[in-house]
Amino acid sequence: MNRTWSVLAAAAVAAAVITGCDNGSKLSGVNNNPNSPVTAPVGTVFPNAVQSGVGNWLGAGYDLRDISLIIQHMAENQYIGNDQYKGVGPSSLNNNWASAYDNDLKDFQYVYSTGLAEKDPSVWAPASIMQQWEYGYLTDTWGDVPYSQALAGDSIAPVLQPTYDTQQSIYQNFFTKLSAAAAALSNTTKTTLGGTDPIYNDDAAKWQKFANSLHARDAMRIVNADPATADAELKAAFTGPGGVFTSNDDNAQLNWPGDNIFNNPWAVNFSSRDDDRMSKTLIDTLNHYNDPRVAVYAMPAAATGKYAGQPNGLTNATAVAYSDSASRPGAIFYPGPVAYGSGFYGGSGGAQPSYLMTYAELALIQAEAAERGLGGLNPAQAAAFYNAGITASMNQWGITNAGTIAAYLAQPEVAYKGGVLGLKQIALQKWIALYSDGGQAWFEWRRTCTPQLALPQVAIYSFVPRRIKYPTSELSANSANVDAATTDMGGNANDTMMWEDKPSAAPTCQ
Repeated sequence: MNRTWSVLAAAAVAAAVITGCDNGSKLSGVNNNPNSPVTAPVGTVFPNAVQSGVGNWLGAGYDLRDISLIIQHMAENQYIGNDQYKGVGPSSLNNNWASAYDNDLKDFQYVYSTGLAEKDPSVWAPASIMQQWEYGYLTDTWGDVPYSQALAGDSIAPVLQPTYDTQQSIYQNFFTKLSAAAAALSNTTKTTLGGTDPIYNDDAAKWQKFANSLHARDAMRIVNADPATADAELKAAFTGPGGVFTSNDDNAQLNWPGDNIFNNPWAVNFSSRDDDRMSKTLIDTLNHYNDPRVAVYAMPAAATGKYAGQPNGLTNATAVAYSDSASRPGAIFYPGPVAYGSGFYGGSGGAQPSYLMTYAELALIQAEAAERGLGGLNPAQAAAFYNAGITASMNQWGITNAGTIAAYLAQPEVAYKGGVLGLKQIALQKWIALYSDGGQAWFEWRRTCTPQLALPQVAIYSFVPRRIKYPTSELSANSANVDAATTDMGGNANDTMMWEDKPSAAPTCQ
């Protein structure tokens, strides 16, 4: 793993070379410089794309300082604009869109194409899986997005204004691609990424489980819009070659070295800023259920020594009053030693992993599928999956005492009840377990209506945003295709419901 990070500086250069390469140029020969190659080893490109993609969706911009505010995991203590829904306009997340298409997805496509040309699934399959993981954030944030033509800007017949694929067709392609990757990985036991795989360290069987587990996430995401397809795809995921996650050892996570060069992006944010506080919605929920994760997710408030949250969407004048009376995020997310105010010090957050998908999430997907009788499971299995998901989340965050976990599960309000009440319990536990992944928590909230979010005290909208408006860069450079997508979705507003966003069909929303 150390070697993985040591090649990342070279990987950044290699990625720039690839991105700048024009495969469609007719001027080959004369303009080719034999001392300046236009290809790079996949073992340098792949880890750079992973690091960039994870930072893009699980970092300080999209996640910590924007979507985690919408989903009320976090609250903003000083720069309160995003906490009032001012971070959901066309200019808000331009950089995330551009980084995905111009950098990460492009690099994954290079690795994918190289692996296909070499007929090596241990190369192309992980790249394909990562592409589908990243496209998931794009389509669930904006709706219809470029997909089939997205990366054809430097092909023989370049496409500079890609069409927007419908979200329904994108999801269908997810299932096809992930099934293909899982099947292909059955033919190999070890990847050939040169020991530079920063997620599974060249373990093909782990990648296979990730493909199937991601397949299950995507299948459950569309259950309100297309329950028949969700049922079939859940079964395909659960029975796919290699299986799904069965423990935290299978978690798809990026283990940052914490060397002050490659640090967890939350820790990078906290090294110079002290304006993030815990949302009252999350802390009140954790306190209500005597949840031991509160001591990991948050620090005691400086003024009281108690775990307390800040209401979302305050004014500057009212928010500053919570500086010491609301909890900061947990010490495990801070680089140390860092001091703010009086007597507060950070922890070892530079090396805190970023979680792409966990066994806790997968087990709770299985619990919901079982309760609904989907994917070949039945309601009698739901409670075991529910308990396994909670236990896995506790363990993931360092809570391993069996008595502590058993006491939590035995509480009357936590013990699994089944039926619609059980589905609401599953959804709430998933929202809790997805802390530090605001995007997935937001997508799930749209689907389940759980938990009930309070509108910010000061907000520019009277509703919780359900999507982000298309970026200004697309509005100017690709307007015809943006217009077509807007027509297909029925609007380009923050309350426009995407194809998969059908809360009226969810039993937990009734």
